[in-house]
Amino acid sequence: MSQNDSLHQFIAYRKACELFDLAVADMTPLAQNPLCARLVTQQIASADSVSSNIEEGYGRRSPADYARFLVIARGSAAETRGRYEQRFKHWLPPDIVTARVALCDEIIAILSATIRTLRPKP
Repeated sequence: MSQNDSLHQFIAYRKACELFDLAVADMTPLAQNPLCARLVTQQIASADSVSSNIEEGYGRRSPADYARFLVIARGSAAETRGRYEQRFKHWLPPDIVTARVALCDEIIAILSATIRTLRPKP
């Protein structure tokens, strides 16, 4: 199994890639709204940061480095979640907001559990 295949087995990574695809689909119609332009750019960037940091950390091959990048990815997932829940609620349907928040929560939970397993026990 290649390193790339192994990365794709990590459910948080697959969900992070899904989150990015959904964010692009959600944000595209809002990009033309002047009130949303900055928020849209930030949302795409934070959604991208989740999967990008998982990729970068995975490529480091050190448990400590991997855990550090997963912490960053978790922070980006929380940022993406917050923007969906607190800002985009004004422009997106409630069912979309609820679904995206739930997906972010799943990613955050998986990353948190993985970080705990990668860190040395005291």
